[in-house]
Amino acid sequence: MDDSNKAPAPRDQPASVTTLDCIAPPSSCRVVGISAPGMVRKRLLALGFVPGSVIEAVRAAPLGDPIEYRIRGYCISLRKEDARFISVTTGGA
Repeated sequence: MDDSNKAPAPRDQPASVTTLDCIAPPSSCRVVGISAPGMVRKRLLALGFVPGSVIEAVRAAPLGDPIEYRIRGYCISLRKEDARFISVTTGGA
């Protein structure tokens, strides 16, 4: 039997890469990388925003900024200007 005409097996929806400031509560994502300069990058890494970490957007402030995120068992609020430096995937979290 010739299997060359068979369609590939269906997979999960591919993960799309975006930045953390585009993730609206309530949803979750996974960190891909950080593009922040110098001290901001060090601070974000120290707070646990390392590649592979799962982040849950919990809630937003009344005017939409900052947003509260849950990462590695604790909650942190980030302004959108800082969250813009964090690249995340939305499909595989």
